[in-house]
Amino acid sequence: MRRVQVIHGPNLNFTGIREKSVYGSEGLEDINQKITAYGEKLGIAVDIAQSNSEGNIVDIIQSCYNRMDGIIINAGAYTHYSYAIRDAIKSVDIPCIEVHMSNVYSREEFRHKSVLSPVCVGQIAGFGAYSYILALQYFGLKWSDENGKN
Repeated sequence: MRRVQVIHGPNLNFTGIREKSVYGSEGLEDINQKITAYGEKLGIAVDIAQSNSEGNIVDIIQSCYNRMDGIIINAGAYTHYSYAIRDAIKSVDIPCIEVHMSNVYSREEFRHKSVLSPVCVGQIAGFGAYSYILALQYFGLKWSDENGKN
């Protein structure tokens, strides 16, 4: 069974509490349940972690080496300036998808730049909690194609 690590960055533990007009009213635990259930449907085991600390996020990424087949990361504000997280993603050589619940391009200018995107397979933004589901779907389809099932 393929394995994917989902990483929620800073302030995502307050999803459903903060800025409901941007992030919605659904809490992170409910979102995590949906991610896990969809992963099971695709035959993907999903590990989920959340941290407000840059160093912890680097540790989580490094722990994926030789253990995970994919990474889905919503690095929150670290997306825009964390070269440490960028370097960690690049160093583990695991396909990574950058995810954002909001459409970062319709928000403040500083959110338009990602230092993570160049080392990720792609970026999914603006679909709320479904951004994670779309990222999982990418991996499911990719691996299904590799196995000749599509």
